[in-house]
Amino acid sequence: MRRHDSFQAFDEICSIAEEKQVDILLLGGDLFHKNKPSRSTLVKAIEILRRHCLNDQPVQFQVVSDQTVNFPNTFGHVNYEDPHFNVGLPVFSIHGNHDDPAGVDNLSAIDILSVCNLVNYFGKMGLAGSGVGQITLYPILIRKGSTAVALYGLGNIRDERLNRMFQTPQAVQWMRPEPQEGCEVSDWFTILVLHQNRLCVDVAWMGFHITQPGSSVATSLIDGESKPKHGNQYRPTKIPLTAVRPFEYIEVVLKDEPDIDPNDQNSILEHLDKVASQWSNRKAVNGSEPKLPLVRVKVDYSGFMTINPQRFEQKYVGKVANPQDILIFSKASKRSQKEGNLIIQTS
Repeated sequence: MRRHDSFQAFDEICSIAEEKQVDILLLGGDLFHKNKPSRSTLVKAIEILRRHCLNDQPVQFQVVSDQTVNFPNTFGHVNYEDPHFNVGLPVFSIHGNHDDPAGVDNLSAIDILSVCNLVNYFGKMGLAGSGVGQITLYPILIRKGSTAVALYGLGNIRDERLNRMFQTPQAVQWMRPEPQEGCEVSDWFTILVLHQNRLCVDVAWMGFHITQPGSSVATSLIDGESKPKHGNQYRPTKIPLTAVRPFEYIEVVLKDEPDIDPNDQNSILEHLDKVASQWSNRKAVNGSEPKLPLVRVKVDYSGFMTINPQRFEQKYVGKVANPQDILIFSKASKRSQKEGNLIIQTS
């Protein structure tokens, strides 16, 4: 039921890019969920990119940096400059932690899209061995009229290793743009595309902004994935996707509900049914086909009897997209320590 969700979301993203006539479609990694996606997944991804990216629309910007450095592959240039292809929507992408390069040849699934001339793959660093290593980031310099953008990319590197690199002098080097005719170094607007795990934080430095778009579809049924991903705190125009399957996340602490009998499984299941049913009617409409929602109810059953969710889940077949895992159970245990009581969540 959910296997086509990511393709529909990606197709909608590309459709919006065409409709808005954007200059560049910029991807921050994890286009694929696995380093070795299935042939079916690759075919569908290529179909979407070909349908939206190969056309006669003019490209209105220039890459003025050394492209052999920016794209160190066999061809060494941005895809829309290839005389054998009509690329109307240039796509630039780094890799994430799911589709990162691997193997003897250090290849990613993004490399396949790159050699097909559908994606401009950048931010790939050649790191060998288990030591700290050293990387140099060269910007892709993009000019459009009076606008000058220095686009840096850093594909995913293991957090522990990248942390050591930033703490090691000269391990991470940033190359600044050289002055050009009509464009000083200070005129370049710098963008860094990064794919690392971190919490969303507010940045107080003047002129420094962070935007974390998140995944286009829910990849994990957790609270963070249920929040809207199109806030308006920064100047970019963020467009919510309409083809994405709705996802609702609810937390229930049974001991806080006065009408539930701890020894009566039926009363527990009846309460959980009320909680889940209020969200199961929410559906996304993509064209004429409504999408069943994803619903996740996290239940803290401390002090209550063990619950068998099988009968509960059968009621939601055909009502939600994930009837087999609506409920997830956790138990809070208190451990007395000198500093006080520490509550530990165990699932």
